[in-house]
Amino acid sequence: MLHGHGDDLYRYNNITMNFSSNIYSHADMSKLKQHLCHQLSLIDSYPEPEPLTLAKAIAERRGVSPDCILVTSGATEAIYLIAQALRHSGYTHAHILQPTFNEYADACRMFGLGLTEEDGNGTVTWLCNPNNPTGSLHLEDDSADTVCTASEFSKTLPAIRVVDQSYEDYTLAHLMSPAEAVAKGNIIQLHSLTKTYVVPGLRIGYVVAAPHLINLLRRFVRPWAVNALAIEAGQWLVSNDAKAIADLPAYLAEANRLRTMLNAIPGISVQPTQTNFMLCRIEGHTAAELKDYLASRHGILIRDASNFVGLTPHHFRVAAQSPKENDALTAAIGEYLHPIAHH
Repeated sequence: MLHGHGDDLYRYNNITMNFSSNIYSHADMSKLKQHLCHQLSLIDSYPEPEPLTLAKAIAERRGVSPDCILVTSGATEAIYLIAQALRHSGYTHAHILQPTFNEYADACRMFGLGLTEEDGNGTVTWLCNPNNPTGSLHLEDDSADTVCTASEFSKTLPAIRVVDQSYEDYTLAHLMSPAEAVAKGNIIQLHSLTKTYVVPGLRIGYVVAAPHLINLLRRFVRPWAVNALAIEAGQWLVSNDAKAIADLPAYLAEANRLRTMLNAIPGISVQPTQTNFMLCRIEGHTAAELKDYLASRHGILIRDASNFVGLTPHHFRVAAQSPKENDALTAAIGEYLHPIAHH
């Protein structure tokens, strides 16, 4: 497991502004919390060994059959489950489009999938869409037109694509739907209720794929992997269609304003993004140095992105927050790089 994820708030005691996680930190989940307060008796009994009731609710919401849904304890559990199941089924290599979420490679190494630059039969290709940490999008390619039936899958080892759409609700771009993923037969789609509804402490996500792929994964699912309160929260969130971000276009416009302000600071460059978070680079200093300064002097937490494969000690990532906080971040970075100008 990677050490050095974002949102390492537990390491500090003075943070008042958190830009280090990709999720929006100002969502109002008070109604969910009130609901769960009245459901604490659920911890007196075991939950469903597999949360099939929640899977059915998600299937109805996403327009697919329940046998195309597998609920997991967060998208990260699904990543390791997929690597384990596919390696056991004969897959030997993984192709990972870098830089991206490091858990894909960690899961592959844990279960003996070798990393390769090639894709094709016998290979699992992993991609994050929108991509973490860059905020970029992967456009569909010709391989997406391939349709793999259950019978074909049983005879060969067709190329598998794992598409992590955990940040699907943080972009206005059109992404592949669950129904489209199911129809392909060789795509495993990851979704995160954690990200959609801003409940990272609950750890709840789900996989969408054709039934033959879901059945393959189900062989390796641990009983009671998703706890009772997480299941209850998932059911409440899905049935109420809760909105963590009330106005996504306005929020993304604010993210673009933050990117423009950061790019205006000499010594800072920011990549284009299709979502709320963005990959930045600082010149003349390291991201770790900047992170320490912002945390100790301003109570601001950013993500040191140097441990993403393909990035450097100068890369960091931030996710847009409120306009006031975004202004404070920009001013603090400007002060760090150009202290005389800010006196």
